[in-house]
Amino acid sequence: MKRIYVVGTADTKGEELAFIATRILAEGTRVTLVDLGTGDPSPEANVPGAEFVPAAEVVAHGPAGASDDVASSDRGRAVAAMTEAFAAFVESRGDIGAMLGIGGGGGTAMVTAGMRALPIGVPKVMVSTLASGDVSPYVGVSDIVMMPSITDLAGLNRISRAVLDKAARAIVAMTQSPAVAGDGRPAVGLTMFGVTTPCVTAIVDQLKATRDCLVFHATGTGGRTMEKLADSGMLEGVLDVTTTEICDLLMGGVLAAGNDRLDVVARTRIPYVGSVGALDMVNFWAPDTVPPAYEGRNFYRHNPNVTLMRTTARECLRIGEWIGDKLNACEGPVRFFLPEKGVSSLDVEGAPFFDSEADAALFDAIDRSVEWNRDRRLIRLPLHINDPAFASALADAYLEITS
Repeated sequence: MKRIYVVGTADTKGEELAFIATRILAEGTRVTLVDLGTGDPSPEANVPGAEFVPAAEVVAHGPAGASDDVASSDRGRAVAAMTEAFAAFVESRGDIGAMLGIGGGGGTAMVTAGMRALPIGVPKVMVSTLASGDVSPYVGVSDIVMMPSITDLAGLNRISRAVLDKAARAIVAMTQSPAVAGDGRPAVGLTMFGVTTPCVTAIVDQLKATRDCLVFHATGTGGRTMEKLADSGMLEGVLDVTTTEICDLLMGGVLAAGNDRLDVVARTRIPYVGSVGALDMVNFWAPDTVPPAYEGRNFYRHNPNVTLMRTTARECLRIGEWIGDKLNACEGPVRFFLPEKGVSSLDVEGAPFFDSEADAALFDAIDRSVEWNRDRRLIRLPLHINDPAFASALADAYLEITS
């Protein structure tokens, strides 16, 4: 039977953990209390009716195993070791129905590492002193709900009781609400930017009768989220129309993919249809955030807070070769499409980013660097990426390789 895991440092926050566990138990839900502390747990952490996992059991899942003397380490090293161990501990458990964590800086880092190891859809609530700031390092591409603790987590008071009570009731409600059922259509992940919206919209229109189309905004987190779902076996395939995150990765933009972009396609052999959407642009914030090294380049002001920079032929060559290296590792069905008349709505004759030389460098680099074969095919079309015929060709190819 699934259980709600209540997680924190029982040596410094035993009273708060006990309060939460007691509230959840009162709702008739099974509870496992996990200690991530380096000291002896406070007596309050021993909650009747709740399973207790001592910190030593968590530490045993770390690289150094049970022999790792985390308690005698300096704080930074202890937090790092426990963070890694807790993520591995979570992956070893099969009874986690939901997780509620509490913590300050160290506790938030440790608990959310374990939360990120859980599949998307498993309820996750983190009550944290850091929840009103930049939580991207803690949430990543997961579906963690960050809840501000308001006061510090240093004992119970009228504020902390109210916050922790709401967190406990929220996590119980999340586990009791029935999951939204799928309708039987396989799920496909698609990447989109504003400048490739017509293409992706047309693909969705063509596929939606038979596929559940999940569109991801290609802003760095979008691509990573799509690939996390693919790695979890939640996608039938991928229609990676908009690979623009690679531009930001290689040129220092603000919406970058990780270095592991496309690795999941090779690792899982998931059916993959890709293209070069928005590889004509690198994203920065307001104009004054553009690195001085790019002074004098071709810029387009997308809005007051987003500045786009046109990629050059030299940069497109580098991007194409990077993509080629990744595709060469893919042994599943791959169809990669090149729209010879432009890669975004800004890359069309008369538009600010039209540059046939740069596009040619990109296309030729991909064509030349990939080892094309029966399963890994390149399709060059004399169309713009937002031409309805181009979208139809991508959708047809996807149906062909997933039939």
